[in-house]
Amino acid sequence: MTSTLSCLRFWPITPILTPSSLTYVLTTSAYKTKTNHMFKSKGLIYLTSIMQPHPESLVPTHSEIKRWFSIYFKSPGEGQEDKKQFSVGKHKSTLVSLLNPVLEGKVPPLSSNGPIQGPKNPPEFEDQQKPAPFMFGDNVNLQWLSWNGSLPTAAMGIYNGYTERTDYICKYNCEAGFYTPSKGPYCQYPYGEREYKASEFEILANRDNFEFVEWKEDSYGSLPKHSVRTCSGVGIYVGKNKYGLGKVVPQFEAFFLPWEGDEYWYKSYQVLAINRDAYTQHISHVKYGIDEVEMFHYPPETMRLSGVTNNECQTVVKTVTISKTSEVESTWNIGRTTMLGITAGITAKIPLIGSAGVEFSGEKTLQFNRGTTMVEALSHSVSVELKVPPNHSCSVRMEGRKITADIPFTARLSRTYRNGETQWTSISGVYDGIQIGEIRAVVDRCEPVVDSKPCP
Repeated sequence: MTSTLSCLRFWPITPILTPSSLTYVLTTSAYKTKTNHMFKSKGLIYLTSIMQPHPESLVPTHSEIKRWFSIYFKSPGEGQEDKKQFSVGKHKSTLVSLLNPVLEGKVPPLSSNGPIQGPKNPPEFEDQQKPAPFMFGDNVNLQWLSWNGSLPTAAMGIYNGYTERTDYICKYNCEAGFYTPSKGPYCQYPYGEREYKASEFEILANRDNFEFVEWKEDSYGSLPKHSVRTCSGVGIYVGKNKYGLGKVVPQFEAFFLPWEGDEYWYKSYQVLAINRDAYTQHISHVKYGIDEVEMFHYPPETMRLSGVTNNECQTVVKTVTISKTSEVESTWNIGRTTMLGITAGITAKIPLIGSAGVEFSGEKTLQFNRGTTMVEALSHSVSVELKVPPNHSCSVRMEGRKITADIPFTARLSRTYRNGETQWTSISGVYDGIQIGEIRAVVDRCEPVVDSKPCP
């Protein structure tokens, strides 16, 4: 077979390996290339070269490359066919998945629920940089919490009917798995055809059970909207099946279950997802930090201008009235956004901002105009009497001063979802209010009218 050297580029094929570019070099006998790993098994040639690695990337081990993919060489018409094929020179090559078929769809054998002996972490994980803390955007009550020796009160788990125990969602680095007290203080997770256990891990928690999360059926690598992932930018998601908790990796089109030292995999599974359907939201039980009010007085600014011109030859007395309607906003920032189109309101005392300080109204129930912001239209009017000399023009301005106030507060937030369920959580935030005060009329000096007709 004539030697052929070609390069094919693929997206990173595992969330643990995250170089910016992977190049798989296909060859039959010529090995003149910068190569990290090269080995031969059952007539298959495995050869990989990493180019421009991401700073957080790992060099894959032989076993991991073998597990992920193999490059199989054959001449046209020889060997088995596969749906993932490509041509390299005169040869036809096939990309073959190497998930262990022995562990596919297997019914796990029931055994003791006690701790098992086994490796704690793969060697390639030892020097890996820890992933950055991952937040769930506006779903701030959903968090990965570091294990501190005891289970958080808000830990998310399932009752595992197959093993008749409660399992909790955990992760080590970006690998999802389960924690159960009977197996000791470890996160059991699947990786590379084996089950590993980590003593330093994170537990998924939903504080006050506030975020609307649910298990949704899926299969063959597909995911529902807003699936819960383990790390930002990594394609590993929290999953389960009837045997327990594990991870869904769309790239492998499978769910992986850690079980008594092995990694079983299945094509059908459930994925944990955030339900972002419509809801109504209300803020109540508001307590302001009155002693922590921060106010800022802006310089006066002109709100409106008016003028009177007297072309007569005698003084004119004129009353000038200036009116202005302005919109001012009051926002209760609660550390999360409110979805567009959501009905939201508040029951609270409303801060009344003035030049002398802040007072509070009686308790009111109001609807927000958008998000957690209330928009109010304020009308101001000033009148002044002007004496305008002959052939002069006089102007008058309405001036006002913008005053802002920031007031910390604590409150209770409730959300009622379409299914009629209402969830509550405690929040802290900052009230941000704007008011326009110190309205006054300012009369400028009258100026002679240019090119005016002289008086007799």
